Amino acid sequence: MTNPLLTDWKTPFEIAPFDKILDTDFSPALEEALMLDMAETRAIAEQTESPTFENTIHAMQETGRDLDKVLSVFYTVSGADTNPVREALMREFSPKLSAHNSEIIANEALFQRIDTLWKNRDQYDLNAEEARVLMLTHRNFVRNGAALQGAAKERMKDIKSRLSLLGTDFAQNLLADERDWYMPLAEADMKDLPDFLIAAAKSAAKEKGHDSAIITLSRSLIVPFLQFSPRRDLREKVYAAWAKRGANGGKTDNRALAREMLALRQEMAELLGYPNFSSFKLETEMAKTPQNVRQLLNDVWGPAKERADQDAQILTAMMHMDGINGELEKWDWRYYAEKRRKADHNLDEAELKSYFQLDQIIKAAFDCAHRLFGLDFKSVEVPLYHPDCRSWEVTRAGQHVALFIGDYFARGSKRSGAWCSAMRAQAKLPNRQSPIVINVCNFAKSNPALLSYDDARTLFHEFGHALHQMLSDVTYELVSGTSVPRDFVELPSQLFEHWLDVPEILKTFAIHSETGEPMPEALLQKVLDASTFDMGFQTVEYVASAMVDLQYHTQDAPEDIMERESHILDHMGMPKAIGMRHATPQFAHVFSGGYYASAYYSYMWSEVMDADAFAAFEEKGNTFDAELAQSLEDNILSKGGSEDPEVLYSAYRGRLPKVEALLKGRKLVT
Repeated sequence: MTNPLLTDWKTPFEIAPFDKILDTDFSPALEEALMLDMAETRAIAEQTESPTFENTIHAMQETGRDLDKVLSVFYTVSGADTNPVREALMREFSPKLSAHNSEIIANEALFQRIDTLWKNRDQYDLNAEEARVLMLTHRNFVRNGAALQGAAKERMKDIKSRLSLLGTDFAQNLLADERDWYMPLAEADMKDLPDFLIAAAKSAAKEKGHDSAIITLSRSLIVPFLQFSPRRDLREKVYAAWAKRGANGGKTDNRALAREMLALRQEMAELLGYPNFSSFKLETEMAKTPQNVRQLLNDVWGPAKERADQDAQILTAMMHMDGINGELEKWDWRYYAEKRRKADHNLDEAELKSYFQLDQIIKAAFDCAHRLFGLDFKSVEVPLYHPDCRSWEVTRAGQHVALFIGDYFARGSKRSGAWCSAMRAQAKLPNRQSPIVINVCNFAKSNPALLSYDDARTLFHEFGHALHQMLSDVTYELVSGTSVPRDFVELPSQLFEHWLDVPEILKTFAIHSETGEPMPEALLQKVLDASTFDMGFQTVEYVASAMVDLQYHTQDAPEDIMERESHILDHMGMPKAIGMRHATPQFAHVFSGGYYASAYYSYMWSEVMDADAFAAFEEKGNTFDAELAQSLEDNILSKGGSEDPEVLYSAYRGRLPKVEALLKGRKLVT
């Protein structure tokens, strides 16, 4: 029987035939795809013709089509709808893929061809994108150890294999802790909780086969429970479980894994001639050096901590007025911040949530994309991997642009967080199809599905990534869409968040879930006035995580990783009542694959740009200015990684931004 993963997909938009793919298809398909990819790569390396861009670099971009198909499907379902079989396959595939990539990097004949082209690059008539692809290909081989010799090359291969396996284990341990823990709620426990939270808790209970209501470790349940539950004992219990993810002892404990990963990364950096992993990692980013990142974080930390300390005094006084003595704790902050927001801004999250219906916020994102870039979205039926998924064809002026998939609801089979990925990336090479882009979120499931204001921002954020993928217009997948430095990749996503706050968007799409009435003008103004509420807390919890990440990767691996985390936070003067946004044992950005290792700062680096980039629209007096939107597409969204980010941003804005734009945007300075 033919393996459906390796056939030509005769489906709408040539999407994977999810309805025909079985878990038993993945392993044999991967083996065949790996063999074919290696044969194609060896053919390039062993050809007798002198190296040219066409017969080497271009040819390399054409290899691995079947492997891309297999992995795009597998990574999609293993992240968003896993099961024990898929988890076992992930543990099986990680070392195989690492070994496969290491064998390609170790192919001396192939690297010799690439190195020859690089050294003689001035002799070739390459366009800007081709020159960039050559540079990135050569750099990738060197940074992965292709220039190493003997024992050093073999050690590099072993390190990468081990890191791959550790990253998989870290992610699966975290998912297991999140999936297995829950707290049942009795009727008395739900007193004073808003209806939307009760509905979401009952939906979570139904998924786990319980009759009543439960709080799980999904952020979409944890955060509102910490905001609204007057039961301090239950808030403490929930927060403790949330903070202990990945640190509960036993087989799902991540602390030893994280320490080993830090040691291996440091060793890898030293093999390649760098003093530490951070210096190695940041060399290819906009920031360039650990010193530049530390400067940014320190510039933001001071004003943010000052604001948070002031807020903590106010919240502590509120708690004392409730008859609770002692210090404000981490499980108290969100509860009293919510009470303060209601008092200061007369803004009630429960009331507000009724105006943020999931379907309406999706329509709002689509409307902004239409007004800015001329994109249209039409619901279509295609094979999808889970009943919760939805799909739309994206067109412009009647021409097909992309297929967009949204997977919005939390479930036990989905890892936490939110992300965007291209199941098929844009490229102009022969026989390449248009992009297939997916947004995955973890919103609480209820009927109707209601979002918090932060949830709505998350949806806009991930859709900004999706636009970066959809509007990409390059030849090579290597530089397509979000294939850019990590501290530039968040610019389009964070920039798109700003359009959620545009008054005319809220007036049109923020309509009440029961009455259908638009958000009243007075409430709309409260939303806008409170958009930077509690920004001291939000900034502190983020910068603390970013600084811990940076410090981990500029020093030798500690004997006790949690002791090192505490030392870093103490040195910073971390407020007692605020936790890191991602403590070490659950810091998946950094330890479940390493994409953001020593680069978690990148959200803030990009925010410096996104605040400045949106200011350009405000300066025009029109947040949908057609000329500026065209410039944004032409100079950033369509370019992917085909040019240096500083060049791209300067082409759009005429200059590079400064940190003041971020501080003003967060209202941390006047």
